[in-house]
Amino acid sequence: MRRLIICLGLLLLGQPLYAAQLGDRVQEEHLANGLTLIMLERHEAPTVSAFITFRVGSSNEGVENRGVAHLLEHMLFKGTKTLGTRDYAAEEPILEKIEAVGSRIDLLKNDPGADAAELEGLRERLHLLQQQEKQYVVKGEFSRIYAENGGVGYNAFTGKDQTTYLISLPANKLELWASIESDRLKNAVLREFYTEREVVREERRRSYDSNPSGLLYEALISSAFKVHPYRNPVIGWDSDIENLSIAEARDFFKRYYRPVNMVITLVGDFEARKARALVDRYFSSISPGVPVPRVVALEPPQQGERRVTVNFDAEPALLIAFHKPAMPHMDDYCADVLTDILAGGSTSRLYKRLVIEEQLASNVQIYGAPGNRYANLLVIDATPRFPHSAAEVEAAIYAELDKLKVAAVSTAELKRARNRLITNNLRQMRSNKGLAGLLSSYAALGDWHYLIDYADKLQGIDPPKLIAFANRYLTSANRTVAVLQREVK
Repeated sequence: MRRLIICLGLLLLGQPLYAAQLGDRVQEEHLANGLTLIMLERHEAPTVSAFITFRVGSSNEGVENRGVAHLLEHMLFKGTKTLGTRDYAAEEPILEKIEAVGSRIDLLKNDPGADAAELEGLRERLHLLQQQEKQYVVKGEFSRIYAENGGVGYNAFTGKDQTTYLISLPANKLELWASIESDRLKNAVLREFYTEREVVREERRRSYDSNPSGLLYEALISSAFKVHPYRNPVIGWDSDIENLSIAEARDFFKRYYRPVNMVITLVGDFEARKARALVDRYFSSISPGVPVPRVVALEPPQQGERRVTVNFDAEPALLIAFHKPAMPHMDDYCADVLTDILAGGSTSRLYKRLVIEEQLASNVQIYGAPGNRYANLLVIDATPRFPHSAAEVEAAIYAELDKLKVAAVSTAELKRARNRLITNNLRQMRSNKGLAGLLSSYAALGDWHYLIDYADKLQGIDPPKLIAFANRYLTSANRTVAVLQREVK
């Protein structure tokens, strides 16, 4: 641990130089079809982390297809015409029948006048077809191939603004990765759709409908946003998921999983020139596609406090959110600094007051949510400690926030916050996976140079800017409060 601290300390001292050197070493290339390729050679170990990020997420969905970005992420683990199947030629006609029967069921199940006997017959028919399909399905073939070839951390995630597929693997397996991932984009087969749709519904029940933290977070976000699609959950509402169709998933895939919306990021032991040629060989034949349209819905300024209570048989919890600009607005850097001053560890203001001195709460943290491309929220998340109430914790939080509006933070406190933020960035950049994730995410959001310029931007944050931020955004009219409590009978 001491060695790690020394290393981070040395990096911190030379951070501007380190960032500049890093910026010089990152190579950005663009294929003729619009695909963006970010590369950084690191030869300390014979491994490569490979990220594919699409500039599309749940905020790009409409009312008619909420949840499709996340469901599609699941579906793209189901294989292609050659992977995940024992005989695609024999499987394909069954898949077509499954889609026809499943679509008919989805149509009838929402029709109050539907023939119940027909619906039951269709469900039996779908079940039989799914049983027939099973003989051809090879489950988890992507994962098996990667695992057998030394791949680790094979995963994917969907956010409000982007969707990412990632893996770390031995350097000599980079061509295997290019072959699998390009095949996924060219020949994806959305097999086991109706089974996976139920898996996602169960994920929703487990993570949100029966999870107090998930319930409270959804209540907060859907109350804070009234117009912008950030208000909708990434996973979708249950009725959304239940009615998503194969056609909608296929259309979303063909429309947005295209090179113009795609960033490939490679960090590790490879030669950039050869990696560029490899990516070109496997991905350049994919048609460019059309750019994901920018979300034009603007959240109107909040004109007063919003408050929501969630009744659930669990320990009380409190979320307080304030609207603010997103990156790269300078006020977002102010938010980062204040986040650290208020809740960046055991010496931070809120932690010391709420958890250590007054013991009102067992924990407090602050984070930005729910996305990063559009104006978002600064969220304070606190857990009241028995026998104290959420109201007591809330009052103590406001007392600390009010101090920020009138008194300048000290030079030492500001310096400590900047250093911690930079150190956290440096710590994440130490691994190929961490650095690839940062470059990939910022490139998809607009510009990976955000990472390089971050420390310099923080130097531009001074006490008067923090006072102005607190007075502009940390107001009662701009806040939404969500409280979890046991139902009062």
